Amino acid sequence: MFRKIIRIDEDACNGCGLCAEACHEGAIGIMDGKARLLREDYCDGLGNCLPACPAGAIAFEEREAKTYDEEAVKMNTREKIAKSAPSGRCPGSNAKTITREGQSAPEPGAAVQSQLMQWPIQIKLVPVKAPYLEDANLLIAADCSAYAYGNFHRDFMKNRIVLIGCPKLDEGDYSGKLTEIIKQNNIKSVTVTRMEVPCCGGIENAVVAALKNSSKMIPWRVIVLSISGDILSGQFFFEVRK
Repeated sequence: MFRKIIRIDEDACNGCGLCAEACHEGAIGIMDGKARLLREDYCDGLGNCLPACPAGAIAFEEREAKTYDEEAVKMNTREKIAKSAPSGRCPGSNAKTITREGQSAPEPGAAVQSQLMQWPIQIKLVPVKAPYLEDANLLIAADCSAYAYGNFHRDFMKNRIVLIGCPKLDEGDYSGKLTEIIKQNNIKSVTVTRMEVPCCGGIENAVVAALKNSSKMIPWRVIVLSISGDILSGQFFFEVRK
């Protein structure tokens, strides 16, 4: 099949691995200190790896390549989830106490200003053609992420329109609604914040599907947060200005 697919310039590649982190399908890996396209059929041609590469070693090309195999990618994802939860229980439901040492309390009376720019914020409640969506930088957040990351308003919400949801608890899939939002508005960028637990991948998958279905090339990044509030991947994301 003749289609659009990524090309990696191994001479320019510095082996940092950011492209492999950004590739949600697992098509890219690091071999012998260089990024390589390991599976053509895992590459969807959306190019989330392009903005992640600091060396400019990744570009698009059109050539004969294996057809993107969405079912194989989903199966690979399910296998990873199964390995992370061998008992069959969702890792996100495991009880855990988080101990923080040496953390000072905020000054009494110190106010933290909200960065919320619109209402409503639930994905299912936001009108597809809400006026604030035009020319917006979107933050699509798994709702737990705002509780896990202490500076969520300052670091992620500022100058972004916020859409939140929980793929494990909400009924249905977000991809249809997000597709229409992206199709019917001029969206400048999309940032996704999700937790490390596998079930949180549903919100990431919905964004991937929406971007693909919209046929638009929009800069986007996924930030993965740990349960204790650390950034695990995706910390090199673009700055959003008014």
